Amino acid sequence: MEINIAAARKKINEKGFLDVNIDPSLDLFHEIERLKKEKNAVLLAHYYQEPDIQDVADYIGDSLGLAQHAAKTNADIIVFAGVHFMAETAKILNPHKKVLLPDLKAGCSLADSAPADLFSAFKAKHPDHIVISYINCSADIKALSDIICTSSNAQKIIESVPADQPIIFAPDKNLGAYLNKQIGRNMLLWNGACMVHEIFSLEKITRLKMRHPEAKLIAHPECEDSILKIADFIGSTTQLLKYAVADNANTFIVATETGILHQMQKDAPEKTFIPAPPDNACACNDCPHMKLNTLEKLYLCMEYEEPEILMDENLRVAALKPIQRMLDISKAAGLGG
Repeated sequence: MEINIAAARKKINEKGFLDVNIDPSLDLFHEIERLKKEKNAVLLAHYYQEPDIQDVADYIGDSLGLAQHAAKTNADIIVFAGVHFMAETAKILNPHKKVLLPDLKAGCSLADSAPADLFSAFKAKHPDHIVISYINCSADIKALSDIICTSSNAQKIIESVPADQPIIFAPDKNLGAYLNKQIGRNMLLWNGACMVHEIFSLEKITRLKMRHPEAKLIAHPECEDSILKIADFIGSTTQLLKYAVADNANTFIVATETGILHQMQKDAPEKTFIPAPPDNACACNDCPHMKLNTLEKLYLCMEYEEPEILMDENLRVAALKPIQRMLDISKAAGLGG
């Protein structure tokens, strides 16, 4: 096994994870709980992770909640079941802790849509603007930003900026356009988008609503405007979950990544949750990056403490400032993920 581990470690950058065979008789749930206790490790998971990972996590949340939890944890090791920018954020907040990600290739199409060199040139053309960046971006983009936001706190973050101060909003154009309408701002938008939220089919959702006239459509603000216009409720992942549980309706069409349906069903087992269909042959909409993480990869990364997120200290310090501003504003506003 040690020879296999040594060989697997050499291929982490190529494969993204420790490619090692696991004894099929192992109870991975038990093993992960054991490793958490032995190593004083905390497992943070996003709502879009597969159900098994959500069920073994210490904390499940959206980007704001995960950032807040990462900022206050006393664990020695942070294991992040999510995508790369989320684990980066945890490392930015915890330079002296070990941060692990089960698969380094668990990226983000939205983060990839804002290359740092192109965004830096774009920013230079608008020197009078401040930059508010959605947390779904790389550490390099965070370092070029003045304040970070999430979909949970974006409105409060923007409202904290004087009305006459020009703003560049990056990288999600759909979220930015939605916020412009909600707040009455005219933020300059970077042309980025999430591959999951961009491909919901208006035609298929309309047909689904006709088949289920009693259902409410709830949507994440990363969706395109045509979807948001017909939604009964728009909110962050956590806000969608809370609304679905508290609302009187019994059936919901959910326009966001399907991972959230697991928590919705757990919190409201008597209700029906239907994934909004994308504009392809699939019946539901999964993020291929989020779903790269598996229970097996999670166990291996906790057992051998790799892959680890490492970061240049100058970059980390620069990226920390706008994240800290977000956390401070959110705390003052009483916001949690």
